[in-house]
Amino acid sequence: MTCVLMCGPTSVCPWCYIGKRHLEAALADFEHRDEVEIVYHSFELDPSAPQVPVETTVEALAKKFGASVDQARELMKQANVPAAAAGLEFRHDDTPHARTIDAHRLLHLAKAEGKQAALKEELLAAYFSRGESMGDHTVLRQAAVSVGIGVGRADEVLASDEFAGDVQADIDQARAYGATGVPFYVVEGQYGVSGAQPTELFAQLLEKVYAETKPALTIIGDGDACGPEGCAI
Repeated sequence: MTCVLMCGPTSVCPWCYIGKRHLEAALADFEHRDEVEIVYHSFELDPSAPQVPVETTVEALAKKFGASVDQARELMKQANVPAAAAGLEFRHDDTPHARTIDAHRLLHLAKAEGKQAALKEELLAAYFSRGESMGDHTVLRQAAVSVGIGVGRADEVLASDEFAGDVQADIDQARAYGATGVPFYVVEGQYGVSGAQPTELFAQLLEKVYAETKPALTIIGDGDACGPEGCAI
């Protein structure tokens, strides 16, 4: 079973991280969790964000909604309770607001090396919990190296536009699915889930999709047969 997650490595919206924890909680209790593959795909909420940040996340949010910085800060706090319930503590109000394209490209490198899940978690923690900038190549390099990606390879990607085509392909696919925001989940190419839904919904969906893709065989009749202990003749 494949679960595709359309979600930027960072955004002013915290629901990607919260939704990730909800899905992980559902998977922890799912009997067939070893058969589930999670694949993260790119989606940019604000491709117009500067490569070099000029304001903080809370300032960018205030500008977007025509609010004061204090009002924007209170708005951001609304996610703190569900975050805490999911075991997370957010400290990203004053994180530099920068474009995340390079973080996306590193996630594609990590996917190629079998380290995507680890890097995804590290990037989310860096942004939301430690308030680090996703536009800072030093931060991105450290995140990549911490999950086992070679520093030379990480620098090679960061210094180029490698995987930019893969990022754009992901964004195009997300639009084709009808995704207009994140998080957005696609399971087995059949079911789309928008938003950080409760753990219970993910659990129900996992059971439903597994039953549909791995249907139990219905045995009809019980005639004579031979088994491990021989034949009843």
